[in-house]
Amino acid sequence: MLLSWGDAGAAVFNTAFAQLAGTDAPGGRSGQDLPAPLAAFPGLFERARHGEAVQAAGQQLSFACPGGERTLACDLYLTPLAGEDGKPGGVLCALGACTVAQAPAPEHRQGLRILVVEDNLDSQYLVCEMLKAFGHDAEGVADGESALAMLRAASYHVLFSDVSLPGMSGVELARQAVVMHPLMKVIFASGYGDTLLRHLDFPYVSLQKPYDMEHLQTALDAISRQVHG
Repeated sequence: MLLSWGDAGAAVFNTAFAQLAGTDAPGGRSGQDLPAPLAAFPGLFERARHGEAVQAAGQQLSFACPGGERTLACDLYLTPLAGEDGKPGGVLCALGACTVAQAPAPEHRQGLRILVVEDNLDSQYLVCEMLKAFGHDAEGVADGESALAMLRAASYHVLFSDVSLPGMSGVELARQAVVMHPLMKVIFASGYGDTLLRHLDFPYVSLQKPYDMEHLQTALDAISRQVHG
């Protein structure tokens, strides 16, 4: 999975994509050129950049490997994402196993209402947009006080908060949040490991920064099964 954002060609990608493309992971890059191996399909990418959702099955993609180049048949999914002005701002790309035969209908996954608390506004925006692309309803705020105001006004399935926040910490925010909404699930993102979380008296999931979006989605899938049955 890869996210290409803006006219400058900034991109972030997960470990699975990086292993195929032969680059560092997880991480990002910048530049006008499409990252390999997607440069083979500039037309499809351009359609998605202009707001069209594109699906292309059985595409032949070439990947650089230690033993030489290899070609794989993959299904390509390109989803346009809107910027703050409502216009297309980026493209979320997913590569899937080639559907040679008719696959069974995918399991219906109900979305979650998620409150994202992250003081880095660029990170907050990208996380919310990717969660929306995964089918969830995500809203973002930058501090604990704003999050508590949101929690007083509405209910959420998940509080996804950075541990280190300006003012009130993510830990104190979560303590107050679970008193207000006892059934709400808590996911922490922390660059300090679990050091600050050892003595909490409520269940939580902890993701170590920099986390992979797949790890976050795995945690949300588990919560969705608990919430929706």
